[in-house]
Amino acid sequence: MKNALGIDIGGTKVAAGIINENGDLIQKEMIESDASDREKMFSQVCTCVDNLLDHSSIPLADIHGIGVGVPGKVDTAKGMAVFQNNLPWSNFPVAERLQQRFSVDRISVDNDVYMAAYAEWKKAEMPQDSIFIYVTISTGISCSIIQNGEFIRGAGFAGELGLIPVAETEVEGKLERLEKVASGPAVARKAQELYNNANITTAEVFDLFYKGDEKAQKIVEQAAFSIAQGIYMLNSIIDPQKIVFGGSVAIYNPMLIELIKDKLRLYLLDEQKHILNGIDNCHLKNDQGIIGAGLKVLAAK
Repeated sequence: MKNALGIDIGGTKVAAGIINENGDLIQKEMIESDASDREKMFSQVCTCVDNLLDHSSIPLADIHGIGVGVPGKVDTAKGMAVFQNNLPWSNFPVAERLQQRFSVDRISVDNDVYMAAYAEWKKAEMPQDSIFIYVTISTGISCSIIQNGEFIRGAGFAGELGLIPVAETEVEGKLERLEKVASGPAVARKAQELYNNANITTAEVFDLFYKGDEKAQKIVEQAAFSIAQGIYMLNSIIDPQKIVFGGSVAIYNPMLIELIKDKLRLYLLDEQKHILNGIDNCHLKNDQGIIGAGLKVLAAK
């Protein structure tokens, strides 16, 4: 059975793992990112891979290829990280540098959300011609769309769900980009203002929500309302068979998905309501980026 190395690169951490053809995560390592400098960031990626190989019984010679997920815009043909908000890698040749460092010719580089989406799509085992959408709610909000096993990429920036303007509340008509009103940092920012506490975190807001705190419930309900608008736009335009949510906010708060479905139900026509049975939280949790990256390089022709 073939094995691949999957790398999930972010602004706060780098995770690497060895994946087999079945999508099993055999070994995993994680290390903090160093986004202060492009070379220091690359050095952290290499250290993470070195640690993984040091602790694994599978040698580099038995690795079929390396798959890499990187935030932001990626030139998949050149294996280049083009643009990111949270990494110092403007036009950084990821594939070329990894080839030089590890002498592995087969390297696949793609957007990190796309890699996570690919893993969840494989896990869902859907008919090939069906449309699958993966939505991530975390530091930002984004999505990727898969049909016939291929990503719908547009001109290279498709899936930026967080840029869609939505109403922030059910009573105010002001429109804001979804990412600014319903991402993890947006939830924390609203709470900091409402509680007059500059240190409150997104996780603490959800803890208060579960305890029945009225302010926290208002914040989370508003976030769900805004996200539901974005999902309704996606659903109306694409009419997918399945939507899967991931990202830290969704992964650790599965009840948020039920809230979104409740809000979404108010918009849906009878002909659209099939999607309510096709909305799920992710199955692979925080390992999906690594698994997707590994599976993607194994599937590459």
